[in-house]
Amino acid sequence: MRVKHLRACDLQESGWYRGTLSFVPFGTKLFCGVMADKGRSHPLSDCRRTWKESLLIMKEKLKEIREEALSQILASDTLDKLNEVRVAFLGKKGKLTAVLKGMKDVPAEERPMVGQMVNDTRTAIEEALEETKKKLEAAAREEQLRKEVIDVTLPAKKNLVGHRHPNTIALEEVERIFIGMGYEVVEGPEVEYDLYNFEKLNIPANHPAKDEQDTFYINKEIVLRTQTSPVQARIMEQGKLPIRVIAPGRVFRSDEVDATHSPSFHQIEGLVVDKNITFADLKGTLEQFAKELFGPETKTKFRPHHFPFTEPSAEVDVTCFKCGGKGCRFCKGSGWIEILGCGMVHPHVLEMCGIDPEEYTGFAFGVGLERIALLKYEIDDMRLLYENDIRFLRQF
Repeated sequence: MRVKHLRACDLQESGWYRGTLSFVPFGTKLFCGVMADKGRSHPLSDCRRTWKESLLIMKEKLKEIREEALSQILASDTLDKLNEVRVAFLGKKGKLTAVLKGMKDVPAEERPMVGQMVNDTRTAIEEALEETKKKLEAAAREEQLRKEVIDVTLPAKKNLVGHRHPNTIALEEVERIFIGMGYEVVEGPEVEYDLYNFEKLNIPANHPAKDEQDTFYINKEIVLRTQTSPVQARIMEQGKLPIRVIAPGRVFRSDEVDATHSPSFHQIEGLVVDKNITFADLKGTLEQFAKELFGPETKTKFRPHHFPFTEPSAEVDVTCFKCGGKGCRFCKGSGWIEILGCGMVHPHVLEMCGIDPEEYTGFAFGVGLERIALLKYEIDDMRLLYENDIRFLRQF
């Protein structure tokens, strides 16, 4: 058992104690810890300890903490491990912190001496931590510099800047030409009603173009548009006359992919509706367009053709800009290249869109955007436009 605040002389005088006595700090006094020792008797004077002896014990304890900390610091090969050592000894629950918490039990006259001993130990540990931290940081920096070394003799990396696609270049050129003639650029939905894609364009229900082998149907009434002509029908329905527009956009047809066909491609269609519009206006417009696009020496030729939404209708050829009309491999020896279809807007189309064909007339034309790009840049395979081969695209 333990007897607190009991003087040793009182125990000695009483004559009843047999056991081992040990004196340790408790509060600001000494107390005698009594542990039964199987009846052996020891003189009280043999087990009495003074404060000097307690200080020696504390000094040894601090020395052990210091040596253990320094040993672990030296063994730390990373900053994370070094931080673990710091927490283990100097943290809130660290070994040295536990000793500091016991300072309240040290007599006031002894606290400066004990405090100095603890501070010396703490300073030694902190200095060792800081020195080792600097070495580890320097080593880490050296390793980083070694890995990230820059050879200034190497050629600089090129900044790869993107640029416009051939289709975009061709489209912007066509838009520039027609905007200069007073046209407006309009767009419409790619998923279109059968009504606008076929019926309002004078295409009957039994027309081959409405076959499922040629058109992508969403359902009976909705299709993926096969041309941008539905945009023209929607513009005419608005009744804002006169009309001068071009409608570029993506269209869809059920075609096999080859050098000249694709299930998805682009068209540009134009429409003019006004009073006293004639076929001569159509010819003059397309001749000017061809000269602007292919060169001032370009000639045009109109061949009769049939389209359900125009009457009369024609296909337009231009002189080969490669050979000047003399005949070459590019134009297959004919000297002419087909570029687009056109015609005067059918009166029935005007009627279905709410325009009086007796008062107004108009013309329409349509050209494939990819065809213009293929001709202008002498590309012999349409698939190259969609394969995204950087070796091909960087030529434009």
